[in-house]
Amino acid sequence: MTATDWTAEVAGVGRYAEVNGINLYYETHGTGHPLILLHGGLGSGEMFGPVLPALAARHQVIAVDLQGHGRTADVDRPLDLRTMADDIAALIDHLGLDRPDLVGYSLGGGVALRAAVAHPEKLGRLVAASAHVRSDAVYAEMRAQQGQVTGAAAEFMRDTPMYQLYQRVAPRPEDFPRLLDKIGALMAEDFDLTEEVRNLRVPTLIVAADADMAPPSHYVEVFKLLDGGLRDGGWANEGRPKGGHALAILPGLTHYSIFTSPLFAAVTLAFLDEPAG
Repeated sequence: MTATDWTAEVAGVGRYAEVNGINLYYETHGTGHPLILLHGGLGSGEMFGPVLPALAARHQVIAVDLQGHGRTADVDRPLDLRTMADDIAALIDHLGLDRPDLVGYSLGGGVALRAAVAHPEKLGRLVAASAHVRSDAVYAEMRAQQGQVTGAAAEFMRDTPMYQLYQRVAPRPEDFPRLLDKIGALMAEDFDLTEEVRNLRVPTLIVAADADMAPPSHYVEVFKLLDGGLRDGGWANEGRPKGGHALAILPGLTHYSIFTSPLFAAVTLAFLDEPAG
């Protein structure tokens, strides 16, 4: 994968919003019902470049650069998914959006889930891709690797798309080691969102690759928390989850390829554009 794989072919309109104590960068593409798009760790909105045209053909896509990522400079606070979820809620208010849909991948998926837990009244539908809801769901060898992420690794990442993107767009390119330190600390935290997810009031699509960072069984487990996979769906969909939730396990993909896949765009749009009820 090269840095150019993460660059959108269509230029969006970029702006900053002073919200919740941070100067948050966001880029707008297309028209239609608003869709807020949240990237993965060490990335930015640009990493969705290959799927942005498909999403923007049917929605106004607002691609946000989260705290310390992309064109959003870091501030003096830890990377905390709950705080970043509050950033998104504040951005919705700042832009005057009426219940936008929220689509997040990996880190962004975790932020999206927490936004749906804390601010359900502000959201339409939610798509959480490659976002586990318990820290112990991740494969043990991956947890071990995550525990080794610190600023000291910056020098070894010079040839990665994450490093190259950051150097190209960040307000302070020299902050990359600081971002690695914060990401490492975030990934080392234990968490369990089981009860919060069980009580989600926002119609949610759980998406994962069939070879993701956590096993497919974990995402099936999450679907069961949402009243899914417990019975036959019925001829008239009467057995589907009561909250309008859904599950998609995408074939032939990994945690590192799902966010650029046409399959990801297709299932996202199918879920978001499905008529209510």
